[in-house]
Amino acid sequence: MEQKPKKRTIKFSMYWMYAIIGIFLAGLFYLDDNSITKEVSYSDFEKRVLDGGVERIVVFTNKNQAEAYLADSVASTIFHRSQFTQGSGQEAKLLTDIPSADKLQDKIEQWKAEGVFNGDVKFEKGSDFSALLWSFGPIILIIAFWIFAFRRMSNKDGGGGGVFSVGKSKAKIFDKDGPIQVTFKDVAGLSEAKTEIEEIVEFLKNPQRYTDLGGKIPKGALLVGPPGTGKTLLAKAVAGEANVPFFSMSGSDFVEMFVGVGASRVRDLFRQAKEKAPCIVFIDEIDAVGRARGRNPNMGANDERENTLNQLLTEMDGFGSNSGVIILAATNRADILDKALMRAGRFDRQIYVDLPDLNDRVAIFNVHLRNIKTDESLDVETLARQTPGFSGADIANVCNEAALIAARGNKKAVTKEDFNNAVDRIIGGLEKRSKITTDEEKHAIAVHEAGHATISWHLRYASPLIKVTIVPRGKALGAAWYLPEERQITPSQALLDEMCATLGGRAAEELFLGRISTGAANDLERVTKLAYAMVVYYGMSDRLPNLSYYDSTGQEYGFSKPYSEERAKDIDAEVSRIINEQYERAKKILTEHAEGHKQLAEVLIAREVIFTEDVEHIFGKRPWVSRTDEIFASRKEQGKQLPEAPAGNGEAESEAGVEDVDAVDVASDVKQSDEKPNIPPVPPVAGK
Repeated sequence: MEQKPKKRTIKFSMYWMYAIIGIFLAGLFYLDDNSITKEVSYSDFEKRVLDGGVERIVVFTNKNQAEAYLADSVASTIFHRSQFTQGSGQEAKLLTDIPSADKLQDKIEQWKAEGVFNGDVKFEKGSDFSALLWSFGPIILIIAFWIFAFRRMSNKDGGGGGVFSVGKSKAKIFDKDGPIQVTFKDVAGLSEAKTEIEEIVEFLKNPQRYTDLGGKIPKGALLVGPPGTGKTLLAKAVAGEANVPFFSMSGSDFVEMFVGVGASRVRDLFRQAKEKAPCIVFIDEIDAVGRARGRNPNMGANDERENTLNQLLTEMDGFGSNSGVIILAATNRADILDKALMRAGRFDRQIYVDLPDLNDRVAIFNVHLRNIKTDESLDVETLARQTPGFSGADIANVCNEAALIAARGNKKAVTKEDFNNAVDRIIGGLEKRSKITTDEEKHAIAVHEAGHATISWHLRYASPLIKVTIVPRGKALGAAWYLPEERQITPSQALLDEMCATLGGRAAEELFLGRISTGAANDLERVTKLAYAMVVYYGMSDRLPNLSYYDSTGQEYGFSKPYSEERAKDIDAEVSRIINEQYERAKKILTEHAEGHKQLAEVLIAREVIFTEDVEHIFGKRPWVSRTDEIFASRKEQGKQLPEAPAGNGEAESEAGVEDVDAVDVASDVKQSDEKPNIPPVPPVAGK
């Protein structure tokens, strides 16, 4: 259907008002003849003429008025010195009403005959413009300003949203010729999510293929996943691929300070969508308006957000028909969305966009390395293995940071070292070599970090070591990097090994320094949370087996707890037992390898940084092969290739940023891993 050309409208600007005021003032300036006028009676006018104080007379024939121009000597006696100054060149006039121009002419001829008046006489038609300007000019300006303000409020002049347009939808419309040129080829990984999204786009392009079999297009699809995994990028790809109008807006765009605006904007959005159907509507961060209703009953009966949600529910699957309108939405808080919004018929599909696995990270790295000049020795597979748990946005940030580091060093290409420094920079923060550290503190930090490295090297499920440093970085005085295995499930022994390795720093301080310090604050926090998760959520306690107090619905327990005070004491006892056992285990391992730990600490003090090769030189090779190494070895044996970069324009995988690493101003290891269990908040426990 051909769109009618838009009518060109004249936009009213505030500068117009300035121009009108300027013209008004200029007219007053030019119409003002630098004279002073006094209105008198005709008898007084005649008296001044007879006294000889009038130099010339101007008669206005159409107004029956006359002006008498006075001599300076006479004018100074009539006007006050503040109004008229003799010799200043200012003209003084007397204005009077006359019976008629003919009678005044006869009178002037008589004055001339008597020799009383010998000045010039001029007959002309007077102008009423100056009087009109003074009388009606301010009124005209007020009316013009009122019209301007009204047009601004009603938004009819093409300006921004006004008072009368506050209920209009703020959705942006994109088409195939718009600024978004992202396609599915630019989305690396996410193969399952792309398959479902591509099917929706294919239905819009070729609906008969599905309708012939009685199929119906899904009404909505909800993209769910952690921040930075590419949910918004998938929506951009849909906008770039679909040959239909694409409406895009954020969930917060429905929220306004005025009552009823959110519901009005929902109605206006769907009205526009129905007019352009078939089309796609994308609502980013839908949790801003889609939260479960009834969570805050004390906030008032008229909840604006709930009214907006009710209208959205009605529009998506209410009494009316929205055929041809597909709703895409994205959120990372699906657990708090209203159940009515999640049901089939509104959002028929929930597409989970997870953090990329190893193969996906390789593909994502290849996408972001297209426009970066890299060294030939760079191994993308190694980069992907060193960044477990990184989202697409994190990987984009690593590539960009590596390019900046290389440019800072005036290099011609980005090397492996630049990428390693970029990963370190993102995880741990900037190095702070200028931070003042005494020899005693430096030795304590080295002993602490060497304890982590020693224990992790001798545990079956502990993550292999990559790098240990005692150079202050970010808020930490020391840091350790590991290479976690790619696991789908985590056995209890792996959690215990991780707990033991984390306690290695504190155990090393107690054994080899004879004292403990605040350097293990971050380690103890992580260990305590992990122990509580094992007991309260995963049912991994011998004393309290097969029990989980985690509420997966997201409702949580409020101010109550799902167990008694006696059970809370049992939980505390089990947590303490698990932590104490792993602490004693850590001290035992360190005692057995005390000489190796001493050598490792000395190397750390001397060089400040050690790598896997240094630990291997002291302790020998680890007897265990990581699961990730096994996967890559089997892939090479079978001749399988890692995924290549898809063709496209190299758009960023996502626009989200990288979360800050939570560290304390003490020596602590910064260990990033995607194998860590998703530990929810711990419920209240007695004595905590």
